[in-house]
Formats: sequence, structure tokens, C-alpha cells
Amino acid sequence: MPTKPLSFATTSAFEILGPIMVGPSSSHTAGALRCARVAATLLEGEPTHVTFTLWNSFAHTYRGHGTDRALVAGVLGLDTDDERIRDAFSLAEERGLDYKFVIGGDDPSIHPNTVDIALESSKGSSCNVRGESLGGGKMRISAINGVHVEISGLYTTLFVAHLDAPGALAALTGALAEAHMNIAFCRTYRTEQGGHAYSVFETDGAPQHGVLPIVRSLDLVTYATFIELPGSVTTLGPGISVPDLFDDAAQLLQACAEHDLSIGHVMRMREERMVGADRARHCMERVIEVMHEETTKPLVDPQRSLGGFLNGEAQCVHHGSALHAPSLLGSTQTEALARAMAVLERSATMGVIVAAPTAGSAGVVPGCVLAVAPKLAHDRDAIDAMTEEALYCAAAVGLILSTSACVAGAEGGCQAEVGSAAAMAAAALVQMHGGTPAQALDAASITLSNLLGLVCDPVGGLVEVPCQNRNAIGVAAAFTSAQLALSGVHALVPLDEMAKVMLNVGHALPSSLRETAKGGIAVAPSALRACDRCGMCMA
Repeated sequence: MPTKPLSFATTSAFEILGPIMVGPSSSHTAGALRCARVAATLLEGEPTHVTFTLWNSFAHTYRGHGTDRALVAGVLGLDTDDERIRDAFSLAEERGLDYKFVIGGDDPSIHPNTVDIALESSKGSSCNVRGESLGGGKMRISAINGVHVEISGLYTTLFVAHLDAPGALAALTGALAEAHMNIAFCRTYRTEQGGHAYSVFETDGAPQHGVLPIVRSLDLVTYATFIELPGSVTTLGPGISVPDLFDDAAQLLQACAEHDLSIGHVMRMREERMVGADRARHCMERVIEVMHEETTKPLVDPQRSLGGFLNGEAQCVHHGSALHAPSLLGSTQTEALARAMAVLERSATMGVIVAAPTAGSAGVVPGCVLAVAPKLAHDRDAIDAMTEEALYCAAAVGLILSTSACVAGAEGGCQAEVGSAAAMAAAALVQMHGGTPAQALDAASITLSNLLGLVCDPVGGLVEVPCQNRNAIGVAAAFTSAQLALSGVHALVPLDEMAKVMLNVGHALPSSLRETAKGGIAVAPSALRACDRCGMCMA
């Protein structure tokens, strides 16, 4: 089997159906929080002052996406699903954390979602960290004190600052060996020969904090800490992957044929091999629990969004279903629309949601799956089983798109977010209706082809307009594509090729149409006037 990026082999289904997070944006809220939280662990002592310099998409939309609150929350040590994120500024005041935001502007040479974090601590230490939010809640630390590094935080990671001198690395590895820690990967970065250096050790197993005093006591070491990423579900050690079931869509079909299983069953098998059956079951139960809440509560008790653009639209669709559904969308698709729109309303109030695969597209998959399952299965156990397998199917498609293309609006436009979510949902719908794995992937490819080129142009940088309506259109695209595939309509371009097409189209989009709120609907006169009235949208 051809070698694929390691990230594919070690990415959990619940990094696609996840993270479970406070809205409104997986890249600009959850990913930003993770950048800041990891950065704070690199500082000796409690942070007392922090300056965030925001670049590219972050610079243009940080208020509307809640990036400012998320960054502060990360420095304070909050998790992605902590509802206190919305109160991060008052929490910072209570804890004596001084914070400031600086607009760095646009720099096409760096990642679209980049933040420089300058920290000072109660012990007089300081640290400058560059973080990049990669989409779907994933992040990377790319520089520490001006030195290029690569830290994802997905595994147990020991970070050590030390002098670059003979014997330094030998002393460190010896200390870890004495503590019975198995090193999978070790990378050392340095400013210059004989200057400052940073060593990053990715190790097997949970962090062994007893080793920190030993490492810190070494003569050449100036600081050492474990980096722990909030909300990460991967339990594999670095460099270890599950036995290969599939690396792409073509091999997924082959695995389904070899095992005589659906896509959802194959993905479940992969997840259980990766994290164990108990943990897989627990994670899926938690995902479904949050999905039920996010798709129903706003229909009963709608709340005004942060920007004020959303306030009960999902409930309007839900209540109007009896009047309009029979001659337009039908009752099931109307319910799916209402549920999908409800998720965006919950997210836009900084409520807890499941990114699937992102927060901006989080309504499509649960809207479709939770609306359809009760129509096809008629007792609780059967509904739950169908829901789980459908979500695993959606995760399989999302995994392929996340690793071979992208799911971040700042990189690929809304086609990468709502397009990917709709493709995931279409495949799930086909499986729920008894379609073949080939038909499910046909539906996913058809969906992407019909949403190709969809731009990301949030009004005021808020994940509200047109995001909520685009989730509704994503539902409609998923239903349509599923029915086409089930009826025998084939996709001319297979999913693996369509993923590359989507990526190329996304890279061809100008930055103004990739989540910067500088083009498209975001700059229409009516949108600009509405944003002026909002008062909190953009920087």
C-alpha cells in the first residue's frame, strides 16, 4: 500500500466529528484557543501579560469569530468546550492577566490563520510563540523565540529549552531513559552553534510529570515542560498507525469489498483498532449527545447571536414546515434544514457544538442524520445504531477530505467547509438508505462538484450570514446528491480526484474570498451597513 502522510494514519474519527467546542469557529475559536494554551505551557511561571499579533484572516475577523476571547481563554488554560470562553476577558481581569491585541495585517508568505503570542510571566520569564490554526480545531506551533519548530501537540510532547553544547542531547535522552520514557521522535532546533536550542521529544504513553524535575536539574537546561493539547482524542504514540484499512477513497471501497462491510462499519473498525472499543463508544456517545442538544434546543428557545444577525430563523423554518413542506422540500428535509440552522444559531451564541468537520459547517451532518434516522428505524436501539454507523460513514469521507484536500474556509473557501460537510452527509444518507459504498462515495463526489467554487465571505467576519443559510443549502445538496446516487446516477469524477479539484479551486480563490470578510457578500452595501450597526463585527 502506498505511503500516505502520517496524519491520515493517526487521525481519529473524532477529530473529524470534533472537537466538541464552544462556537462560533473551529479554526478561529477552537484552533486559536489551542495555539494560546500550548504557548502558555512553554512559559515558566504564570502568565501576567500577553500580546497577540494577528495576521491575515485572524487580523480581519478576530472579533466576529471570538478569536480574541478564545486566545485569552487559552492562556488561562480553558478547554475548547468550556462555556466560560465567552467570559474570558472578565476571567483574565480576575486573575490579573493583562492582554493586548495588535493587528499585524496581511502577509501571504505565512498561514492564513497565524497569531504571534508574546508572553511574560510572574517569574520574569518571557516567550514569543507563533501559532497557526489549520482548520477543524487543529493547530501547529511553528516558531518559538524566532526559531522555526513544528509542534502539533497531538502526542505526549516534552519541550526542553537548553544551551547548544556537547553532551546536551545525550544528557536529555539519558534522563528520559532513566524515567523509562520511550522516545518515538526527537527534533532539536537551535538559533546558532553554541547558542540557545530547543529539543522536542514525542513519546509513547501519558506524560510522566515526575521526569520534569530531573530534566530541569540538568546543567544545560533552562526550562522543560510537557505540552498537552486540550480536547485531543488520539491515544496512539507518534510514529504508530493502525493496521492499514484504507488511505483514500479507492482503498476505502476495496476495504468495504474485502470485509463485506459498509463504509461506516469499516470506519468504526478503524477507530476501535486505533483507540479501543470502549473509548470509541464513549466518544461517539458524547458526540451524539451534543448533536441532539445543538439541533433541538434553539428550535425551542432561540437566542440572539453575538452579532445579532441570527435570532430564531431555525424556529421559523421548523414552525412553517406544515404549511410549506408538502409542496416544497418535504417534511424530512425541512426538519433537517431546521436542525442544521439551529446548530449555527447555537454556535453563534458561543454555545457548545460538535465541529463536523468545522464549526462553520457543523449543522449539515447532524441535521441530515438526526432527521432521517427516525424515519427509517422505528425503535430506539435501531435508531441509535443507524445514527452511529451513519456518523462513522460521514467521518470516513471527512477524513479523506481533511487529509487529501482541506476543510478550512481560510484555505479553501466555503466549498471546503460546507462542501465537505455536505459530501459527508450525502454519503451517510446513502448508507442509511441501504446504498452501496460506491453509491455513497458517488454521492459525496456529486455534492462537491455542485458546490465547487463556493466562497467564504462572512458578513463582518461573523459565522452567521451567509453561513447559516449555506448550511441549509448544504443539507439540500446532500439530499439531492444522495437521491441521485441511489437512483443510479454515477459521478464521472471519483472522490479522490474531486478532493484534489476542490483543493486546487480553493487555492485559486483570492484571499478576499477565503474568510477575510473582504469580498463577496461581506462587502455588499447592505451587509456593510448592517455590520456598522452591529458594533462588534470586525477589527
